[in-house]
Amino acid sequence: MDSIENKKENVFLGSGWSFPVTFSVGNLQLSLSANETNINESIAIILNTRKGERTLEANFGSGLQQFMFRKIDNSLKGEIIETIQFSLLRYEPRILVKEVRVATTDTINGLLEILIIYIYKQTNTRHNYVFPFHLKEGTNLAKK
Repeated sequence: MDSIENKKENVFLGSGWSFPVTFSVGNLQLSLSANETNINESIAIILNTRKGERTLEANFGSGLQQFMFRKIDNSLKGEIIETIQFSLLRYEPRILVKEVRVATTDTINGLLEILIIYIYKQTNTRHNYVFPFHLKEGTNLAKK
């Protein structure tokens, strides 16, 4: 009984295609995600999408890629926080972003960790999402 009531309670969280898009091997069905997983995948899509990347919705996404190869300082962190707050406010209506933190974890390799603390609007349940953002482009080229 509790499982059925819990499912009805979380219907507003939504469901949709899983990200990345995959198909099950046995019956070739499209993999779906729901509830918290669906929201986290939606956040990942928003943060990884470049402005202008979607043909019919050119403003969709965060455009975090504009910060690539920039000097890591407080100004950069502030711009990233503002960009994330605005894009999630605009494109993820199921959540309310409470706080965004940017931490420098690996300066040499240009890695920033972004912590997003948010609540579900309908239930006031608090959650967080950690997004690794690389300021330097990764390559597999190594000198031997």
